[in-house]
Amino acid sequence: MCGPIVFTFSQNSEINLSEIGPYIDYLKEKQGVNSIFVNGTTGESMSLSVAERRDLAEEWCRKAKGKMDQVIVHVGCMSLKDSQELARHAAQIGADGIAVISPSFFKPSTADALRTFLHEVSSVAPNLPFFYYHIPSVTGVNILARDILEDVWELIPSFKGVKFSGSDLMDFGQCVSYCQTHWSVLYGVDEQLLAALVMGADGAVGSTYNYLGCHASELMSAFEKGNIVQARTIQFKMQELLSYAKKLGFDLGVNKQLMNELSGLCLGPPRLPVMQCPMSEALTIAKKYRSLFTEC
Repeated sequence: MCGPIVFTFSQNSEINLSEIGPYIDYLKEKQGVNSIFVNGTTGESMSLSVAERRDLAEEWCRKAKGKMDQVIVHVGCMSLKDSQELARHAAQIGADGIAVISPSFFKPSTADALRTFLHEVSSVAPNLPFFYYHIPSVTGVNILARDILEDVWELIPSFKGVKFSGSDLMDFGQCVSYCQTHWSVLYGVDEQLLAALVMGADGAVGSTYNYLGCHASELMSAFEKGNIVQARTIQFKMQELLSYAKKLGFDLGVNKQLMNELSGLCLGPPRLPVMQCPMSEALTIAKKYRSLFTEC
């Protein structure tokens, strides 16, 4: 299981590197997270400059060495040149892999166009395992992930899988069915994790695993042991929490404030245009969390 990182800002929205060490310890010791996904959606990467993303990736790789099994750095940008710069940098700092999201302002119109973009990014870091990060609800790019995989290894020999953060389980299943034995399909819709495991997910990457990581691990362990009733019970609790949170306007800002409350870390506010949520909302959701889950 992989935890996407909530990025740490000071109160004036400047990046705060000092909290990264305690954050890593929290994820590993309290949540059982052994791999991390850096500079993704939860990390507000599209609100960061290239220089900030370089600084953060470097510090995460440095602090996670010897503690985390893998650090995958998301390097996708609207600009191909920026994506390539971040991919080169990820290789230099010892990242274990890179992931790339689709550009979403000038959107690729076909699977071939998106594959070509991914190839151009991967070509500057050919020895790093490469993942396509599929999240159509954010990018607005509704090309099926399965279509992106078609003969992708011919363009990207370092291709190692998909971070699938979409709700289309048919497309997800087709990805699993098509995948090569040395690829991984990682699922990123936390409230549907059990369904993805049934379909053949190799792992999970989700923003709520920052505070639900140990419970998601229990769900996955129960599934592997064939205890579907236990796995379903945990999934239903996760769904109840997220359904409750969504009624209160659950978004990136709320999720970050909830993470602050439940972890005890000081991760700071989100960066505009994401708004900081009222403390009362985070406390209400935290109370709901504590009514559903016991501490791991």
